[in-house]
This record gives sequence, structure tokens and C-alpha cells, in this order.
Amino acid sequence: MIRFAPHLDDESAVLRDLLERTRTIAVLGASVDPWRPSLGVASYLVRAGYRVIPVNPTALGQSLHGEAFRASLADVGEPIDLVNVFRRPEFVPGVLEEAIAVGAPAVWLQLGIRHPLAPQRAEAAGITLVMDRCISIEHRRLVR
Repeated sequence: MIRFAPHLDDESAVLRDLLERTRTIAVLGASVDPWRPSLGVASYLVRAGYRVIPVNPTALGQSLHGEAFRASLADVGEPIDLVNVFRRPEFVPGVLEEAIAVGAPAVWLQLGIRHPLAPQRAEAAGITLVMDRCISIEHRRLVR
């Protein structure tokens, strides 16, 4: 489900446009554990040519594909094109506020992640919001 992308009507066109203009992706909830979906998705995104910045306060001191983990989006310290979220739904409101505070234009909630208040907050902030979709699946389908 895609919410708030007023410049395009077709859902696939919205996703393709978002993926094609994105260069830097902060993966919130990234992990180096091989069994975690966030590692597989982050690795795919790196192979697809994106710069992936891992964000997880429990992994400070580690790196993922040459990028040091950051504790929060505020600690990234540079522009983020998209925030890809691997956090439980109850954390979504806080994630949106963090993304708004750093000026991220888009937030992508992975499969199974939705929040009933997220669409209204994202729209009010002018953020493109994708909920309950896997970014790597959509990239393979639309861009490759």
C-alpha cells in the first residue's frame, strides 16, 4: 500500500519513480545476523547500486558493506533519500518523526509493517510512504 505520492497515479509508476531517484537508503533495524531479512535486503540494495547506511543502536562499532552502523537517523549526518524500516509497527510513529526531523523524503515499511496513523502523518509532512512491501521484491519487479 502506497500512501501520498500525488505526482503519479499508477502505483507501479510511483514505486519505480521512487526507486530510480533514490541513491542513499538508511536501513533502520539493519542487522549483520545472517538469518535476519534486513541483512538480505540491505545486501541486495548494495548490489543494486544503492548506498546503504545501517541504523541500529545495538550494532554500534560494527559495519555493513563498509558502512558503519549509526545509532539513529539523526546520527547519519548527511542527506537520506529513503528510510527502509525493519521495526515493529508500534515503532512506526517514532520512525516517521525521526525521518521528518532529518528531512527524508520517503519512508518504506517492509512486509508486514503498517500503522493506521502513518499515512496521515506522512501526508501532512509531505513524505512518500510505502507500507507492507518488500523493497527488494519491488526493485526486482520494476527496475531491473
